[in-house]
Amino acid sequence: MDHMEEKMTSKKSAQILTTIQGTALPLPGEDIDTDQIIPARFMRVVTFEGIEQYAFYDLRYDSDGKKKDHPFNDSKYSKASILLVGNNFGCGSSREHAPQTIMRSGIKAIIGLSFAEIFAGNCNALGLPVLTTTPAIIASLMETVQLNPSTIFNIDIEQSTLSIKHLDTIALSIPRTMRATFLTGTWDSTITLLKNKDHIAETYQRIPYISRFTQSLH
Repeated sequence: MDHMEEKMTSKKSAQILTTIQGTALPLPGEDIDTDQIIPARFMRVVTFEGIEQYAFYDLRYDSDGKKKDHPFNDSKYSKASILLVGNNFGCGSSREHAPQTIMRSGIKAIIGLSFAEIFAGNCNALGLPVLTTTPAIIASLMETVQLNPSTIFNIDIEQSTLSIKHLDTIALSIPRTMRATFLTGTWDSTITLLKNKDHIAETYQRIPYISRFTQSLH
């Protein structure tokens, strides 16, 4: 993706994410829920492949399938990798399809005022950082991008900061536990479990009530 750079290394086959660089897409609005992100009728899929085409579908298209005026339809944001949002983003149902849809649309990080807890957790499990800042800063960032869509954002996960050329470094917030999973490459729970299967098996053998239950089955 143009103007986007992610610094990732490998540790025990999991990805370590420390920085994200790219242009941004401003998405104004409060309480944008998961049904707006991906309408339920598009969730009847076996895999998530291709689901990005339905991102914000009912907000982007009318009943005849014609495009509406929406940031995700604006060509000047087509290569954006950072999403700017408002308050309580991702509220509503806990559907995993919502962050999958956003991630598969090319978004690598989301900066907003606040996020629904389950949505934020689902994003974390996909390696999609969600970071928060103040209303004044979000408004300023959106205005900056609207005036100059080619503005490059540099997110430093380790320092929890955002830097933009010619502007002061901006402090961002990210939960300590989420930040740690990105910096240690443990956000992917499946990889983490597989890489620790020997330790899991050892622990399993040491827990009396589990071993006794297993023996009773035989």
